[in-house]
Amino acid sequence: MQKITPFLWFNTNAEEAVAFYMSVFKDAKLLKTTRYTEAGPGPAGSLMTAVFELQGQQFIALNGGPAFQFTEAISFVVNCEGQDEIDELWEKLSEGGEKDRCGWVKDRFGLWWQVVPATLGELMSGSDAERTKRVMQAMLKMSKLDLRLLEEAYNQAGETV
Repeated sequence: MQKITPFLWFNTNAEEAVAFYMSVFKDAKLLKTTRYTEAGPGPAGSLMTAVFELQGQQFIALNGGPAFQFTEAISFVVNCEGQDEIDELWEKLSEGGEKDRCGWVKDRFGLWWQVVPATLGELMSGSDAERTKRVMQAMLKMSKLDLRLLEEAYNQAGETV
């Protein structure tokens, strides 16, 4: 069992959200569900919680009612191995949601994701401040991240992007 598990609070659509996330990520598993009984507080037979796994990371989803909403204050970073994976996850996660800047998308359930190349950390850090500045400037112009353009900004000699 992993020590820390993200707990996602949904109004009444946790079951739909879990099915959606499991359809987006290739390595996904539904591990356990519990359902409300006649004692409530949700409708008897409806999903109370679901434990599921995406790419080896466990999550718990709860149908807890309308008390809480997702915000950008919490997001999930998806480290992608290449542009094809960035393109695929960007489109799938944003379907019915919202595409934002710098690789951020809000899915149709209101949960925020950062779809980024796995190499972004390397491109954004290092001893050459000019390189990282060029990468940042290039990224700030993007919605969906373009790995080729980020790498070009990193490797560019002289002028900034």
